Amino acid sequence: MSRRETLDYDEALDPGGLIRESYRIENITIQEARSIFLDWAIKLGPDLRPDIAIRRLIGLYEQGAADQHPMTLVLREGLGSLIGPSGRRGGSRARRG
Repeated sequence: MSRRETLDYDEALDPGGLIRESYRIENITIQEARSIFLDWAIKLGPDLRPDIAIRRLIGLYEQGAADQHPMTLVLREGLGSLIGPSGRRGGSRARRG
């Protein structure tokens, strides 16, 4: 049994244990992991920022930098989309001084 399979979960961080259970599904696909992630995001309470929750989940379940589990990949994608691109802004704001 891996470390991530034996951990308890925090109901506020992982409502219903959706993320934890996703790691227990054998041969889960990336599409299934994304669907579970969406369900998780919908159930996340308003008092917890999604980026902080995702960072905590990665800390709990990631098995190192080389972890290629579909849910780990989806969590990393979710964190990246929340951070968003950096750099210059486009549109009229960029043209105004």
